[in-house]
Amino acid sequence: MADSSAVAAGHHVPAEGVTKRDFLQLIAGAGAGIGAVAIGWTLVDSMNPSKDVLAVSAVDVDLTPITEGMGITIMWQGKPIFVRHRTPVEIKSAVDVPLAQLIDPATDASRTKQGHDQWIILIGICTHLGCIPLGNKPTDPRGDWGGWFCPCHGSQYDTSGRVRHGPAPLNLALPPYAFGSDTKIKIG
Repeated sequence: MADSSAVAAGHHVPAEGVTKRDFLQLIAGAGAGIGAVAIGWTLVDSMNPSKDVLAVSAVDVDLTPITEGMGITIMWQGKPIFVRHRTPVEIKSAVDVPLAQLIDPATDASRTKQGHDQWIILIGICTHLGCIPLGNKPTDPRGDWGGWFCPCHGSQYDTSGRVRHGPAPLNLALPPYAFGSDTKIKIG
């Protein structure tokens, strides 16, 4: 009887129980969801680094002027990067080290790129308290192993950047890098 009185009053009652109000709520909810996604996407996208920041996230280095036995320091993402052209003697001394003698065991081959073992590329930050070790300039002290010496607390690293003495717990870190050619690398 309720259905016939609703029809008599001019109201339509659908057989399935879905009303115009339900349909409008569905459309309004979908619209609100799409709007929230659009606002959220814009907010997240605004937090991505800008193109000028991404441009300095990688650094190209020309290795041509770095003679054998010489090292340079460049900056990448605010960190000093040591690039050293190792001599055959430095390579041999790094390869010949028994892993049992190392504080943080790592082979020399695991710290260089295959076919480019004359180049060692390291993040120049001591793993003890973040000081910058000496050793890239010819007049710098290089420690007992000919690599790098941290003047803050005496940590010493070999020619592969592996910690050999002092309070540093880990080897000098390796930045992400790739050889574009025999004379060019891209860091980052």
